[in-house]
Amino acid sequence: MKQILLVLLFIGIWGCGQQKNNSQNLQNRIDSLELKLAESYKPGFGEFMSGIQAHHSKLWFAGQNQNWKLADFEIHEIMEAIEDIQKYETDRKESQLIKMINPAIDSINQAIKKEDPTLFKTNFTYLTNTCNACHRAANFEFNVVKIPDSLPFSNQDFKVNEQK
Repeated sequence: MKQILLVLLFIGIWGCGQQKNNSQNLQNRIDSLELKLAESYKPGFGEFMSGIQAHHSKLWFAGQNQNWKLADFEIHEIMEAIEDIQKYETDRKESQLIKMINPAIDSINQAIKKEDPTLFKTNFTYLTNTCNACHRAANFEFNVVKIPDSLPFSNQDFKVNEQK
């Protein structure tokens, strides 16, 4: 009986030691992963804004050509970039200010849904002015957005292409 108790006691003590080793191994892995995460690539605010600028321009030409499917795609790309800014750039003042764009995005979405070129132009102007208001509030007043006057990409057709 004493031998059985000694064996069980030995197994218990040995098992506790193994658990401590497993805990330390897990902690080492967590520390390593946290370090890798901290050093991994994260897009900068300017990269997000450059993407928004391209989609802003494409949105304009899609609307001017009454290509409502493309316009809908472009406004949703802008919305996605704004969501990413709020997710990845939480420590920046600009991320807090970017919410001011939501009413302008809602208005341009309505113009797209109604397929109304006049309303689109009015609401696109509102969107552009809101971009500039945000830039001023963030002390980036030197970065002025305007309604595009030339195509952003020579390799994209903004007209509606009906498949036959």
